[in-house]
Amino acid sequence: MGWHIKPKVEYILDKSLDDGISREEAETLIRMDLHSKETYALMETADRLSRQTFGLKGENHLHIGVNLEPCPLNCRFCSLTKEAGIFTGKVEFDYQQILAWSMEAQAAGADALNLMTTGTYPFKRLLELGLQLKQDVSLPLVANTRDITRAEGEQLLDAGFVGAYHAVRLGEGRDTPLKKEKRIRTIQVFNDVGLKWMNCVEPVGPEHTPEELVEVMFLAREYQATYSGVMRRVNFPGSPMEKYGMITEFEMARLVAVSRLVMGRVPKAHCTHEPHTASMTAGANLFFPEKGSSPRDDQADTGKGRARDINECRRIHWETDWDPELPSNCF
Repeated sequence: MGWHIKPKVEYILDKSLDDGISREEAETLIRMDLHSKETYALMETADRLSRQTFGLKGENHLHIGVNLEPCPLNCRFCSLTKEAGIFTGKVEFDYQQILAWSMEAQAAGADALNLMTTGTYPFKRLLELGLQLKQDVSLPLVANTRDITRAEGEQLLDAGFVGAYHAVRLGEGRDTPLKKEKRIRTIQVFNDVGLKWMNCVEPVGPEHTPEELVEVMFLAREYQATYSGVMRRVNFPGSPMEKYGMITEFEMARLVAVSRLVMGRVPKAHCTHEPHTASMTAGANLFFPEKGSSPRDDQADTGKGRARDINECRRIHWETDWDPELPSNCF
C-alpha cells in the first residue's frame, strides 16, 4: 500500500520546515480529519522539527501552586474561583513545604520551577519567595502571576526570576473578566525588561474554533515565546464549561503539532499539558509535573490529586525517546 497524502497538505508540511506556515494553512491543518494520513503526517513533521531543533532534550518544569482561595475573578474554567464553590477558605503553602518540593524536583533532575499564584496573591510575597528560593535552590525561577507593570517586571528580575508564564487565554474577556489587550501589554513588559516569556495555547475545549486557536498560536510566535504549546481544559466537578465536554489527548496532539509548525525555529521547547504520551510524538518535549494548587483539580495539593510527579514525567520522556538528562535549552 502506497502512502499518499493530499497535495495541498504535502505542500504545507514541506514548506513548514523552512518558511513556516500561514494562518490559513494552520487552520487547514486543524480542520483535517483526526484519523487521516494527513494528520499523522502533520504529527510526524512536527515531531521531526522538534527533534532537530531541541537536540532530543526532554524538559521538566515543576509547577508549584503557591496558594489557593476563592478567587473573585471567577474565570469560568478555573476550580479555584469563588463561583466554583470547591474551596471556601485560604490556603498558602509555607516556605518549608515549597522548598521541600523544590529540592525534591532539583534532585530528580527538574529544569525549572514555575511558581503560580492566584490573582489576589500579594505581589510582594511572590518577590520574597523568589529571593528565598534563589538562595536555596539552583533551578531557574519562573513566575506565573497577574498582569504587571514594567516596574514590577524589573522587581521580578531583581528577586531572582528569569522568566514569566503568561497567556492570552482562549475566551479572554468572555470566559474571564480580563482584557486581551492588558494581557498582551504584560507580555510586552516581559520582553522589554528581559524576562523570558513562557506561553501555552490554553485552556482548549471543543467549543474553540480553528480561528480562535490560530490567533493565539500566532501571538506566541509574534512575541517570541521561549516555549509555547497546548493545554486542554480539564472540567472540574460542577464546572460551567462541562456542557462543552473536553478534547481528547489525541486531539490535543494534533493541536500541539500545528502549534509547533506555527512556532517554527522560534522556541527553545514546546509543551503539552497535562503530561501524556501522544503529544510527545507530535512536536512536544516539555512537561509540567505539579505540586500545590491547580486550576484543574479539586484537591488543595494537586500532587495528591490528578497531577503527575517528575519521576512519571521523566519515565514518559524515556518511553518516547526524549532525554530528560540533557541540559535545558530554555535557560
